[in-house]
Amino acid sequence: MPQKMTNYRWTVVSLLFFATTINYLDRNVIGILKPTLEQVFNWTEKDYSKIVMAFTASYAFGLLIFGRIIDKIGSKLGYSIIIVVWSIAAILHAGVRSTLGFIGVRVLLGLGESGNFPAAVKAVAEWFPKRDRALATGVFNSGANIGAMVVPIVVPLLLAAFGWQMAFVITGAVGFIWLVFWVMLYEIPSRHKKVNQEEIDYIHSDAPASAAAQQGPSIGWGKLFGMKQTWVFIVGKFLSDPVWYFFLFWLPSYFATQYNLSLTKPSLPLVVIYTMTTVGSIGGGWLSSWMIRKGYPIFRARKTSLLVFALMVFPIFLVRYAPNMWVVVAFISIAAASHQAWSANIYSVVTDMFKNKDVSSVIGIGGMAGSIGGILFPLFIGNILESTKLAGNINVGYNVIFAICSCSYLLAWIIIHFLNPKLTPAEE
Repeated sequence: MPQKMTNYRWTVVSLLFFATTINYLDRNVIGILKPTLEQVFNWTEKDYSKIVMAFTASYAFGLLIFGRIIDKIGSKLGYSIIIVVWSIAAILHAGVRSTLGFIGVRVLLGLGESGNFPAAVKAVAEWFPKRDRALATGVFNSGANIGAMVVPIVVPLLLAAFGWQMAFVITGAVGFIWLVFWVMLYEIPSRHKKVNQEEIDYIHSDAPASAAAQQGPSIGWGKLFGMKQTWVFIVGKFLSDPVWYFFLFWLPSYFATQYNLSLTKPSLPLVVIYTMTTVGSIGGGWLSSWMIRKGYPIFRARKTSLLVFALMVFPIFLVRYAPNMWVVVAFISIAAASHQAWSANIYSVVTDMFKNKDVSSVIGIGGMAGSIGGILFPLFIGNILESTKLAGNINVGYNVIFAICSCSYLLAWIIIHFLNPKLTPAEE
């Protein structure tokens, strides 16, 4: 195997990593600016939950549509389109003058950002054999954590120096810089000028017939929805993604409310939490890849990894008993890191069970399910936090939320086990 081309595969992952970083940078700005925007626009917790729901609803719809489109037009063109859409949407936040206006731009942002994971997972499936995909996915998925980590450092500085409008403009413009490198550097292996047959053979080394199998029509939506393999991913996303949305959109407000932290200064607790999620994302991908290389069947490596990380999320319900803020940070850091480790493996499960030509469609369907959960859970969060705040004890609301988060992953794993115990591949 040519060492030069092995290095180039990781160049591809680097591009995906930075795109995912920008994706989460743009979506998370509003979480840091929430206290400021609440004052400017007189938002209640319910108003904010509606804005989050607008984003997740459009994100859900976009996942379904863009997942299919990217399977049709390819990862290179698909990625180019979606990053232009979401970068423009991010910048447009600066011109909004009402709550309804924020709902509108969040809808556009959700549509654009929805294509990131279908395109990225498809690119990984195009460039990596199955045994390396979880690690590659974990690396690019860690960009979500870096994006979330950069926000509480950079956005408060931008807010203090230039105001909330420029915070949206500056962060939104970064996507156009990435686009230049994507167009210049990315191509699928079969059309890449530097790829030789030895490299292509390595990519398909654990599925020798897969190159030929990519020819022909994709599986139709109706048939995909009837497959247990699709429902494995649907369940895995529906019960885990809402927890991640809570970590993204409510943790800044949680620490500001519970511990009187200023959101006009860099937030060390959030930096610690999102740093740990990076470790979780890469470590989660490494674990199942290591197990496969040690001789574990692929399905056993994935399921064992998923169970380990589901168990690591469970203790988060103990947040209510924590004696100080840093113990809370430790519990949330472990849970958030475990979510990203879970995510790296559940995405890889799709590439294990489906051929490359159907991967983006399935990622879109499961991602839509996760976003639907992300719509329902914020509705619950907004209502319970608003009611407990009015009752003078918002802690009770957060305790209930953390208790739900602690059980979600174990429930998902149990359902997945009974749906498809050996994660058998889909048959057309």
